[in-house]
Parts: sequence; structure tokens; C-alpha cells
Amino acid sequence: MVGNEKVIMVVSGAIVFDKEDRVLMQRRADNGQWGFPGGFMDLGESVQDTARREVFEETGLLLEQLELFGIYSGPQYDKTFPNGDQVSLVLISFFCKRYKGELVESNEESMHNQFFSLDALPDNIFSEHMMLVNDLLTQKSRPIIS
Repeated sequence: MVGNEKVIMVVSGAIVFDKEDRVLMQRRADNGQWGFPGGFMDLGESVQDTARREVFEETGLLLEQLELFGIYSGPQYDKTFPNGDQVSLVLISFFCKRYKGELVESNEESMHNQFFSLDALPDNIFSEHMMLVNDLLTQKSRPIIS
């Protein structure tokens, strides 16, 4: 159906904090912008499994306990890919403060991975993640349903 009709796709990721309360951001290889690690759900996965897999693939970190940060859906999250495929995204974001492993500085999906203080986030943040940044900075009560 992709390419002929709009389909619903689930995206899952995590807002990961280190022990100094700095947030992990990924400079994406596909567009050079900074965002939170995450990606599309595979068949047979739970949203938690998707977040863990995507964060591991992009950063090398193995996430432990996840808390629901927010669920984002609606027409403002519709997207048309460069090939013309249309999707309606449901984005599920988790909050994580416990992980194992060593942070990979870069790989094929990430130009750079780095922890940032909330008062010193990088410029050039991925437009599709700005709502996560805004909700994180405004300390809205969680989980956020938008």
C-alpha cells in the first residue's frame, strides 16, 4: 500500500539522560540535523523493543528501564517521503536514565552522538523533534499525549 495510499507507521525512540542530567542527541547522517535516537517499528516488535533497538543501532547504548515520555499523533505528523510515499506517523517517545555500554561517537546512521546540557542544546535541531525538545524544556507533566 505504501505509495498508493497513506499508511500509519509507528516511530519509537528515547530521550536518554546521563548521570550529569545531560540529554543524548544524535546528529543524523540522513540530514545533518540533531535529534533524539529512534526509528520505525519492525513487524513483531513492541514499541519498547523498537526504542531499544534503534537507540542501540544509532548510539551503541543498551537501554534499561524506560518510562513513557509521550505519544504524538495527528495530521501534523503526516509526512511525504522523497519517493512520494505518504505516512501518518504515531511517535512514541520514552525517557531513560539507565543504560549500559559505551557511546559510539559516529556510525552509518549517526554523524555524531553527544550528551548536552538542557541549557546548551545544539543549533540545527531536526524539525520533527522540536515538539519533544519543547515539551522536555517546559517540564510538562508526563506522559504527554499530543
